[in-house]
Amino acid sequence: MLDTIAAEGARTAGVPPASASIVNVASFVAHLGAATPQIAYTASKGAVLSMTREIAVIYARRGIRANALCPGPVLTPLLAKYLSDEEKRQRRLVHIPMGRFGEAIEIANGALFLASDESSFMTGQSLLVDGGITAAYTTPE
Repeated sequence: MLDTIAAEGARTAGVPPASASIVNVASFVAHLGAATPQIAYTASKGAVLSMTREIAVIYARRGIRANALCPGPVLTPLLAKYLSDEEKRQRRLVHIPMGRFGEAIEIANGALFLASDESSFMTGQSLLVDGGITAAYTTPE
């Protein structure tokens, strides 16, 4: 909902061409699905991707870009608490090709890229910052 409000606000404010960028936050599960049942979360993140594409097409000629950031597992205090048991932690890590969780700054850098002029010819896309989890969902040997 906030993304829609932001898009409408940029449009009605008469934002000059090539000066606005909407960055929606989805998740890698929007591309891959989830190993554990979390259908509402997964479906809502898929909806964010669809909404992002719609907004991108509607506002592209007005100079407003819209893209989605899709983070993978990030080691936040909440995740660290949930994965305090080493066995639980390893069960998650084994599926990430880079062998580690992301850090908040890495996700922030993805958002900064999408918001910057460095991505000026990108719209309607999703940027996966996920340690390779969607490229190859690896399993234990």
